[in-house]
Amino acid sequence: MLKILKDYVGSPEDIKVTMIRPFQYFFRKEASSSIVLAAATVIAFLWANSPFAASYHAFWETELILTLGDYSIHKTLHGWISEGLMTIFFFIVGIEIKREILVGELASAKKAVLPAGAALGGMVFPALVYVAFNYGRPTISGWGIPMATDIAFSLGAIFILGKRLPQSLRVFLSAFAIADDLGAVLVIALFYTKEIVPAYLFIASAVIALLVLANIFWVRRTLVYAVLGIALWLAFLGSGLHATVAGVIVAMTIPARGKYDTDKFLQRVSKFMGHFECPTEGCGYSILLNEKHLNAVQSIELACHDVETPLQRLEHGLQSWVAFLVVPLFALANAGLTVGSLDIRRAVTDPVALGIVCGLVFGKPVGITLFSYLLVRTKIAAFPAGVNLSLLCGVGMLGGIGFTMSLFISSLSFADATLLDFAKVGVLLGSAISGVAGLVFLRAASANRRA
Repeated sequence: MLKILKDYVGSPEDIKVTMIRPFQYFFRKEASSSIVLAAATVIAFLWANSPFAASYHAFWETELILTLGDYSIHKTLHGWISEGLMTIFFFIVGIEIKREILVGELASAKKAVLPAGAALGGMVFPALVYVAFNYGRPTISGWGIPMATDIAFSLGAIFILGKRLPQSLRVFLSAFAIADDLGAVLVIALFYTKEIVPAYLFIASAVIALLVLANIFWVRRTLVYAVLGIALWLAFLGSGLHATVAGVIVAMTIPARGKYDTDKFLQRVSKFMGHFECPTEGCGYSILLNEKHLNAVQSIELACHDVETPLQRLEHGLQSWVAFLVVPLFALANAGLTVGSLDIRRAVTDPVALGIVCGLVFGKPVGITLFSYLLVRTKIAAFPAGVNLSLLCGVGMLGGIGFTMSLFISSLSFADATLLDFAKVGVLLGSAISGVAGLVFLRAASANRRA
């Protein structure tokens, strides 16, 4: 069987490259999406400060009503993006968390300790910094804003440095950013829920039970999870819990096993590969002309579909839509800060903005580096291969790029438009400083490392 695999797949070196490709695909997708995200941010800012600034705010406040019989949902375009499309973003976040827990850097206690500890430090310290600036004020509710790391921008930043940095550093950044996302989801669910409606919460519990049963009984049709997922989203919408959390819960119930195991897959594929009989000069473009070849290709495609897990299929199918459409749309709707109507001096000196900027720029790297150092120093964990304290500190700085999740939590924290603008100033400024500082520091650290 191994000989068949070697003949049809390639040499052991080729197989090794194939084994690490899923992370490379994830890394490149997230890194390249940061360009689109940055472009959407710039467009939002320019639009909100152009002669057509009024149209920016009016457009996103346009009401869109979804009606089904006697049931209707009234939301603005901004609301549909924040509570509707962002649910798909949270679904992908949930899938990434589940994948990392099952087979990634969070799959075992030994592997998970360092990124989980770094994520915990990167959440606790920024929150404490923000609280220090806002203690005793109503604005203390924004303590969760500087806790999150934007995985697209942070991976995009590290992508700029290319091969100067070890692969293990990128994996570590991805792992702690995903663990950080899990913490942010828990914070949103536990601390940013204003009111609970028991009847809808009961319905949500029933739908979750159905999702779990579907997983237990090996239901692999994604349509079943899509229908139940929509039902859960509607129940959360009425329950008082933030509807986007439904995305994470549905993701956790998506099956992570295919229809059959790898051994059966290899048997089926090797059988179908035997149907390709070619002359010495090669087959050429035979698929359309040779029905036997066409049937073999279709059978191999079906075998690949059956062995692939629904978790993988949904992640690969939706990740591009989320990275290149959902998150940029969210940035377009939320990053439009109208400077002309804002007192900049007051904005940057307000405790809200100061707490966020200092939390992202100082709290994040200190928390990530300190917790990681203590774990390594006490021999509970070890640095990834090729990574030293300086590189880890630089990655901690990139962890201060909050953006997407920080803007999202800002909208949950403040109903007052002025305070929300102050929070946006803090997020944009803190993320920009963190990104530049992290790149400069990592470039210097990598140069010293090579020297």
